[in-house]
Amino acid sequence: MTTDYKSLNLIATSSPHIRGEQTTQTIMRDVLIGLCPALLFACYNFGVRALSVTAFSAASCVFFEWLYRRLLNKPQSVGDLSAVVTGVLLAFVCPVQIPYWTILIGDFFAIIIVKQLFGGIGSNFVNPALAGRAALLASYAGTMTTWATPLNYAPVFGSTADVATSATPLAQLKGGTASFLMSRYSVGDMFLGKIPGSIGEVSTLALLIGFAWLLYRNIINWHTPVFYVGTVAVLTFLFPRGGVGNFDWMIYNVLGGGLMLGAIFMATDYATSPVTAKGQAIFGAGCGLFTVAIRYFGSYNEGVCYSIMVMNLFVPLIDRYVKPPRFGAVKEAKEAAK
Repeated sequence: MTTDYKSLNLIATSSPHIRGEQTTQTIMRDVLIGLCPALLFACYNFGVRALSVTAFSAASCVFFEWLYRRLLNKPQSVGDLSAVVTGVLLAFVCPVQIPYWTILIGDFFAIIIVKQLFGGIGSNFVNPALAGRAALLASYAGTMTTWATPLNYAPVFGSTADVATSATPLAQLKGGTASFLMSRYSVGDMFLGKIPGSIGEVSTLALLIGFAWLLYRNIINWHTPVFYVGTVAVLTFLFPRGGVGNFDWMIYNVLGGGLMLGAIFMATDYATSPVTAKGQAIFGAGCGLFTVAIRYFGSYNEGVCYSIMVMNLFVPLIDRYVKPPRFGAVKEAKEAAK
């Protein structure tokens, strides 16, 4: 049977031909909703200053993005909420007593230097929030490595010099006091977040609630977080330190530090992570490998920030070599597409 194509009512349009309901704004809104449990727990654990620092950071990022695009006469993009997400995530990886002017510098670096100067959302080659944290850690190491103790609330304004501080669990593991750490903080404390640390990284429970929300809303896939955390878990179980049992060493490494926050909310950043499931698995495993290597052999007791940024640089290479096959193309065309 021959089809009379001239009689078909066909409409020619430019790609994409299939459109979804998701937009950048709705995706970022769901990410912000996923971060809310961790923020609520931070307010309980560290006081209202956790909320004020987070809100200040988000507002600063929005302002810097608006100002940059206004000065360069570019279309405004603050409505997509990506700057808000960057500000919240940067605050989440900082101690609660960080001065407002300090985090303002981190916001400027994240938005102007890392994001906008490279073309805006989708064009940055590393995660802006992590780059902002790395810049602050390099410039203000003392401030960025001083941690408030749980339920010891810092004032919203004024000096935070009187806030009691202590080492994080990872710092104690690095210092060879694993047995003392385990006698001070139980696994339950680690899981719930009753430990010193950055604003949004301490509560594994709150972060897993956010993870479940992102999966339910189909915002992220499970591959990167699971392979990231799984790699850290396997390596720390097989190669324990500190004179404690394999499982104890592994669980305290998994629950301590920014592993969960980084694996769920930062390693899954659309612009700086692979697009295929296989690539995301490789990316997650690489992040886990670098994290353990930094924790074991580096002078810094946390490796999440730098491991994700290092793997961000490998994303184009990963995407190139794990491309799905092009069905229907002849061999010569496939070779030319490589």
